Amino acid sequence: MSPTTVDQDDKRRKSTSTQEHATSPSSSSHEHRETDVEKQEQGAYQDGKKDANALSRAVTTESLLPVPPDGGLHAWLKVFGGFFIYVNIWGFTLTYGAFQSYYRTTLLSTSSASSISWIGTVQAWLLIFFGVMSGPLFDLGYFRSMLLIGNFLVVFGIMMLSLSTNYWQVFLSQGVCMGLGAGLLYIPSLALVGVWFSRKRALAMGIVMSGIAVGGVVYIIMFDRLTKTVGFPWAIRAIGFVALVAAMLSIPALLSGSSMLATKRKARALFDKSALQDRLFLIFTASTFFTFLGYIVPYFYIPTYARERLGSSDSLALYMLVFSIAGSFFGRLVSGVFAHYLGAILAWILCAFASGILALCWIGIESEGGFVAFSVLWGEYSWHGD
Repeated sequence: MSPTTVDQDDKRRKSTSTQEHATSPSSSSHEHRETDVEKQEQGAYQDGKKDANALSRAVTTESLLPVPPDGGLHAWLKVFGGFFIYVNIWGFTLTYGAFQSYYRTTLLSTSSASSISWIGTVQAWLLIFFGVMSGPLFDLGYFRSMLLIGNFLVVFGIMMLSLSTNYWQVFLSQGVCMGLGAGLLYIPSLALVGVWFSRKRALAMGIVMSGIAVGGVVYIIMFDRLTKTVGFPWAIRAIGFVALVAAMLSIPALLSGSSMLATKRKARALFDKSALQDRLFLIFTASTFFTFLGYIVPYFYIPTYARERLGSSDSLALYMLVFSIAGSFFGRLVSGVFAHYLGAILAWILCAFASGILALCWIGIESEGGFVAFSVLWGEYSWHGD
């Protein structure tokens, strides 16, 4: 081999070595980038697993349900059924002012006004308290049993009230039995409507809650007329038959197309500690607590105040309560439309503020005309309590 050939081979080896050294940093950099990408992908995968686990732990009933159709036969049947549920549970609760006045003067005349008011107070408290407690039962798919048992207890309590003559009998039938039944119906009637509506939910809820006014007006007028003609026992039985018809109409309407809810789902915790760290939730809960603290009181005492302070007749005193509850019918419908376009919280705040002003104005009312105006306005703006 000639020296020239050897020199050429050496040059080629040096050139190849130089190229390898020149390309090795690029290759090494490429390998590092691939390693970084793999690490990022692995980290993202782990984070995704953590998020998925957190999501699975926080899964709610609503996330397991199909998208609300916002209309259709089954959806509006839920509104129809919820309307009649509210006729019975809240309509009868807000008419307690008529019972308070009658008990004070006739049936329970030996009991104090404060003792008599405890009957309606316990009824309203059980409605709200067991309404909250029954949420996990709804999540577990027991809404059918809740509808059947709740309606039975409400109607049974009314019928037992017609047989009551002593304070403890009235307390157990109207306060405890009806309160428990209403508590079992409170959540399903709203939740079933919420499952079928999304964009129109505020409007649908407004229609459902207008049943409060319809039930209140019907039951007060029946109570006033029938106690004078057929007596207290048969007046209450007649009201019980109306409540039975409302219950029988509500059950099939609420159960139609709801087989998807019969399967058991993960129940929410009865007490969620993480809620205590949510400042907005705590503010809203405190606001709702104080709202309920004063919301129902005027409905209990409107007839009594009209009769004993203003000298109104018994019928006019009761009809002032009718005016108030009738005003709530229009208030709930208008506020439902308002909440649909501007938001439920804004509507709630405005009505709560107006109710607070009206409650202070009650102090200066000394005439029947002024009290009628107060009663109507209270009904229109106090809907935010339910």
